[in-house]
Amino acid sequence: MQENSETKEPKYKKTVEGLDQLSLGISIGVAILIGVGLGFGMKALFGQPWLLWLGVFWGVGAAVNNIYRAYKKQKAELDELAKDPKYQRMNGSDNS
Repeated sequence: MQENSETKEPKYKKTVEGLDQLSLGISIGVAILIGVGLGFGMKALFGQPWLLWLGVFWGVGAAVNNIYRAYKKQKAELDELAKDPKYQRMNGSDNS
């Protein structure tokens, strides 16, 4: 029997979705580590201890920016889903 290709889910769809969610956590850690590395490098290069903390703050700022961008992406996807006719009754637009 041949299945309808429209109803069949891709084989690795759940894996890709999981990796997309995991990538946020990885990007947070990487952003902070890059910031600490830059701060440590500037401290070693210029001999000013406060430059390490500047790098830490840059890393944390980049991590917060990654979270904000992921939030905006998720919100856009949910707003698009709210426009789906299947969910019109759930969001209060049904007058019955």
